[in-house]
Formats: sequence, structure tokens, C-alpha cells
Amino acid sequence: MFSAIGRIFRTPDLRRKILFTLAIVSLFRLGSFIPAPFVDFNNVQACLAANQGTNGLYDMINLFSGGALLQLSIFALGIMPYITASIITQLLRVVIPHFETLHKEGQAGQAKLTQYTRYLTIALAVLQSTTLITVARSGQLFGAASNEACQNLVSQEWWAILIMILTMTAGTGLIMWFGELITERGIGNGMSLLIFTSISATFPGALWAIQEARGWETFVLVLALGLLIIAAVVYVEQSQRRIPVQYAKRVVGRRTYGGSSTYIPIKVNMAGVIPVIFASAILYLPMLIAQFNQPKIGEEPKEWVVWVQNNLVTGDKPLYMLVFFLLVIGFTFFYVQITFNPEEVADNMKQYGGFVPGIRAGRPTAEYLNYVLTRITSAGSLYLGVIALLPLIALAFFEANQNFPFGGASILIIVGVGLETVKQIDAQLQQRHYEGLLK
Repeated sequence: MFSAIGRIFRTPDLRRKILFTLAIVSLFRLGSFIPAPFVDFNNVQACLAANQGTNGLYDMINLFSGGALLQLSIFALGIMPYITASIITQLLRVVIPHFETLHKEGQAGQAKLTQYTRYLTIALAVLQSTTLITVARSGQLFGAASNEACQNLVSQEWWAILIMILTMTAGTGLIMWFGELITERGIGNGMSLLIFTSISATFPGALWAIQEARGWETFVLVLALGLLIIAAVVYVEQSQRRIPVQYAKRVVGRRTYGGSSTYIPIKVNMAGVIPVIFASAILYLPMLIAQFNQPKIGEEPKEWVVWVQNNLVTGDKPLYMLVFFLLVIGFTFFYVQITFNPEEVADNMKQYGGFVPGIRAGRPTAEYLNYVLTRITSAGSLYLGVIALLPLIALAFFEANQNFPFGGASILIIVGVGLETVKQIDAQLQQRHYEGLLK
């Protein structure tokens, strides 16, 4: 293992790529601590200390920004606008034929889709930064309107607000550029690595907060559980059902094509972390609506607002956990059906003379693939639902929802990006030394 790491840094090209990636990541983390213009840094820190840096409404966005959101930094929006734009662009392939045509055109079409994603990212960044600053001006960012410091986080002047919106939007554009630079000149997928960095940066503080709140025994127990969860997630993420495919021999002129055997890999978790993000976004809507319908001083709160706050805001409520679990399962099936089309795969196999042994080509193959996909997705959706509920279960047993990092979207992203990056480093080592990172 250590000799393989030594080979990495003795290889000039690979060493240069890794050092370049680390430099970009360092700049990304530095920007997460630089406050935006006209933000009162002292008041923000006072609110963070008073509320322990947590707020259920903005947990997901704050997680993907590495804590920069609640600090109102120049990178406050993080990579979330790009993630949202990518998901929207992918879903639009179902309803807009032009997007599906571009997807099938190869590299030129993908470049065009990437350009559309960039434009949509900037538009979403303007919208999200405006919303964030509006909430900060109202004093509700930390859910502590009674705190005087939390009511004076940003300047109230219109020109100052405009500059803050432009700064946060430019920060999102800079992050997007950082990610593309890593993909082009560094190692791994740039956007994924920036998300990985943002999430992993919160782990030490979260674990230490558990130690301070519950003691060393709980801290060791959480670490042990975390290692077991990581091992289980790695096992499931690497699991796949391989459907054998045989290609018939074809004679074209004097050449013989086909006659080979391969397989279609269907992963247990084909949807990745997308269903968890979708479910969290849907559950944020009633929270957001309830927050903007808070009663004025001396007025009684509305009944539906009280019901939402009692059942859909705090994650330890049974109704919240049940709805969240069902949404994750539903979105898993929805997303897999969009990304993997059995009929299209069966048609492509038939066109090139491929068939599943024992299954006729064409419609029977599509029905068989759909049957296998449904069974695999059923297990994968239950797995995703359980992983998504882990932080909420921790809230019930450890009273540490925000401080339990081994669950939900965070652990799925860290394991997925980590495995993919290690595979890329391993492949580059094998190209140069005929030995990989791991034997």
C-alpha cells in the first residue's frame, strides 16, 4: 500500500495532477470562509454559536456547501445550483425531444447540454442567492428571530443587496470553473470532488461535537457504527447483477464479427444519491411555506402551521420518517425508469445481433430486463431508504441529528466519489507501472 502511494508521487504526471487537484480544493475551502460584502461577520458568528450551526430547513444546502451557507460567504451557495441544474437538464430529456436528441449525438450533443446546464446554474444561483439574502434580512436564517444579532446579519440597502447577490452568483460560477479545471487537468470528476470536500470537511467537527455532548463512550460507539455503515455501503455500491449477453457471428466480406460474450451490469443502487436529494427537497417545501407564515407578535399561529412544525419540521417524528422513507423509494423507481430504458437496450442488442441466452431478442428481452430491473430496484430502494433514515434514527437514539455524519446523502456521496477517484488513480498507475494502487 505504502509502496503504491510512493509510486504515485514518483510519477511526475500523476503527481502534478494530484497536487493541482489539492490546490484547487484548498482554494475552494478558503472561499467558504470569506464573508460576502456587507455581511456582519461578528453577528453571523454569534448566531452560529447560539444555534450550534444547525438549522433543519437549510441542512442539505449547508451540507453541500461545507458550512459556507450559514456563514454567508462568497461560496455560500456551494455546488448546489449546479447539482440542481444537472438534475433538471437530465429530467428534461423525458419531456423535451431536443434534449434527448442532443444526448444521442455523442460528444457534440453532450457539449451543448453542458452549456445549457451552465446557463441554468447561473439562473438558479441568482434565484437562490436572492432567497438566501431575503431570509437573512428577515432574521429567520437561524430560526431565531428573537436574537437581535440574527436580525442584523446583512445590510438593508438595496445596492448592498445587489452586490451580495452578484458576489454569491459569481462565487457559484467560480466553483463551477474549479470543478471543470479539476476534471480537465486534475484527477477524478471535479464537481464530485468538490462535493466530497464540502461534506468531508464537516466530519471532524461533527464527531467532536458528539464527544463533547455525550462523552467518549458514545463517541467510540458512533465511530464503530460509522465503520460498519461505510463497509456496508461500499459492499452494496459495488454490488451488481450481471445479465449475460451473447453476440452472434456475422461475416462481412472476409471478416468475421461477433461471437463474443459480455454482460449488462445492473447495479443494486442505480439511482445513486439523487432520490435522497429529491425527497429532501420535497419535504423542505412545507417547512419553507410554514416559515414564511409565522404569526406576528401577539397573534396566534395558524393551525396548519403548527401541524407542519410538529410533524414535518423535526426529523424524529414518525410521520416525517415514514413520508421521507416512502418518497425515497418512489423517487428511486422514478429515476431508474428514466435513466435505464429496457426497450431501448433490447433494441440496441437486437440491432447488433446480441441476445440474452434463453431469451428471444426484441420484446421478450425488454420484458426480461424490466423484470430484473424491478427486482433489483426494489432492493436498492429499500437500501437507500434505510441509509437516508440513519441520521433521523441517530436523532432519536443519540440526540445528534446534525452531528451524525454516517448516513443520508453524505455517506453515499463520500463512498461513491472515494471509490471512483481511487479507481482512476489505480488505472493511471497500471498504465505506467503495470501495478495498481491495490493488489
